[in-house]
Amino acid sequence: MLPEATALEIGAPTPEVLSRLIDQVEVAFHGKRDVVRLATVAVLARGHILLEDVPGVGKTTLAQAMARALGLSFQRVQFTSDLLPSDVLGVSIYNPTTTGFEIRRGPIFTNIVLADEINRAPPRTQSGLLQAMQEGHVTIDDETLALPEPFLVMATQNPLEHHGTYPLPESQMDRFLMRISIGYPDEAAERKILLGAKGARQAAERVEPVLAAGQLLRLQALVDEVHAEESLVDHLMEIVRRTRSHPGLRAGASPRGAVALFRAARAHALLDNRDFLAPDDIRRLVVPCLAHRLLPAGTAGGSREAHRESAALLEELLDEVEPPV
Repeated sequence: MLPEATALEIGAPTPEVLSRLIDQVEVAFHGKRDVVRLATVAVLARGHILLEDVPGVGKTTLAQAMARALGLSFQRVQFTSDLLPSDVLGVSIYNPTTTGFEIRRGPIFTNIVLADEINRAPPRTQSGLLQAMQEGHVTIDDETLALPEPFLVMATQNPLEHHGTYPLPESQMDRFLMRISIGYPDEAAERKILLGAKGARQAAERVEPVLAAGQLLRLQALVDEVHAEESLVDHLMEIVRRTRSHPGLRAGASPRGAVALFRAARAHALLDNRDFLAPDDIRRLVVPCLAHRLLPAGTAGGSREAHRESAALLEELLDEVEPPV
């Protein structure tokens, strides 16, 4: 259990705060508590999220609801084939009054950026996000500008539509901590959606802020204090190593993927109000954190088929690798 003093420091007991956060997101995003938990884990782990599913299942609603519940600033960018990097990052403009150049900051200068339909933008624009996602700052002309803290990219894409799209390269996919599929709601959740259907914007506006930016930063710092036994670190490394030697994979998980899984597992422990890592924290996050980083033989990287095959291979690996007692 987390120390009471540490919990009180952020304004309320940690399990209560995070449980209220998930409850508030579900005011607008119904019937997918497991998805909300995964998104919360990614936020606590300072990771970016790729939401992949068919249109209309609530990808944008989830991003908007998360931003409001976290009490963070939010910008939505609709990615299109003619979107330029400067449309996202910003641009340097000459000001005749001051006879100098001024930087007009783009929508990326916010806490949460929703990159809607990210695979519709050309590679040049997609790559404009790489520095921001990895380093937390961007360069416009010769000036490097820091992004607000915390900073999170939530991107969406439709895995079934390929006309006029540009698949994300492996280097960009590797920047996302998790790739999450939402799926269709169950009957009870869909009935609730139908009876309260007033549009995603109105639904998100009913979500009340639970945290502020400073409180979230303190929670993210607590993730680094979650204790991990050596046997659990070895267990995680064994899973990652097996992806690199599996005959059905052209490429296994990178060291960045191992770091992402470790960080997400510790965040999962914090979400469950523990200051120590357990085997289930690792095993529950193997597929969301690693499947999109693998390249199965005979499939196109980044495709829905590749992701499904990677997920199946990871499930097989988990059956073969016994967790420490």
